[in-house]
Amino acid sequence: MTGVLASQQINALIADGAITPGQPLADGQVQPASLDLRLGTEAIRVRASFLAGGDRTVAARLNEFEMHRVDLTAGAVLEKGCVYVVPLLEHLDLPAEVGAVANAKSSTGRLDLLTRTITDGGTEFDRVREGYSGPLYAEICPRSFSVLARTGMRLNQIRFRRGQSILSDTELRTLHEAETLVTGGPAVIGQGLGFSVDLDPAEGTLVGWRAKPHTGVIDLDRIGQYDPAEFWDPLHTDRRRLILDPDAFYILVSREAVHIPPAYAAEMAPYLAMVGEFRVHYAGFFDPGFGHGAAGGTGSRGVLEVRCHEAPFVLEHGQVVGRLVYERMDELPRQLYGSGIASNYQGQGLKLSKHFRSA
Repeated sequence: MTGVLASQQINALIADGAITPGQPLADGQVQPASLDLRLGTEAIRVRASFLAGGDRTVAARLNEFEMHRVDLTAGAVLEKGCVYVVPLLEHLDLPAEVGAVANAKSSTGRLDLLTRTITDGGTEFDRVREGYSGPLYAEICPRSFSVLARTGMRLNQIRFRRGQSILSDTELRTLHEAETLVTGGPAVIGQGLGFSVDLDPAEGTLVGWRAKPHTGVIDLDRIGQYDPAEFWDPLHTDRRRLILDPDAFYILVSREAVHIPPAYAAEMAPYLAMVGEFRVHYAGFFDPGFGHGAAGGTGSRGVLEVRCHEAPFVLEHGQVVGRLVYERMDELPRQLYGSGIASNYQGQGLKLSKHFRSA
């Protein structure tokens, strides 16, 4: 068998010692097709982002770049614009045929909290080679807001896979015909399923939010507590377009509602410069069951975390800004996204992270 490992297979890896948690697993840490990773006891402030590379370890590279260490056991502020490396509580000793890919969790991405996983000998962010045995680290760079972080917090997640089972465009079209993968717009299929931006809402003129440049600290444990007006400027337009400012961070929403059937998982493809001078996402995992039987019909809209780069850029309604790559599950998950596991974003529309009160 090949494909993305389901929750029961992740639990089996834990039972077999292929995944060793430094502390007992937390409730909900194992998701339908991924495992949440937890921050360890300290954050190391470093001069620059880095990869271990070759035969080197992250610990050895830290000796080159370390500035100071911050104790996370009682909570500490990670400052906006600084880079930190945090040893994670989970350690891997994977079977030879199992590799992994990591990504920021949805709430992490919506805070513009750049979080990437690095490994010993790693030559790419968020990629864990097959058969890897060693520690995991999170590189964290708060971009828009300083945050209060603690040991045990879950900012990123890891997805395990055996072999490659990415759907071809032909297979994706067949699946769309059978399962309706996207509604609210045409199925644009080409190296994945394209999705576009919604700048013409059915009601009102609110199309998104832009992060304010000077704000207070966000405690990552405080859910539904913050006033959006203290951290975000609402964006309104009746012209079906939006001009992105350089180095600004935006929360927008897809025009299409996306559906991930139970036997599949999906990942946002990496940003491509051909679509414009902006980054389209930070958090890129879509679990089996996302948008499956969601309120109001099949499909949930995708929230877009957008950062513009060097030049102002005009974004127009319906413009394709990214694509989803679908992959088969190795086994059908015993529990789906949104089905009794307190999923925060099932059936979502334009929505800030869970830390903010409903606008």
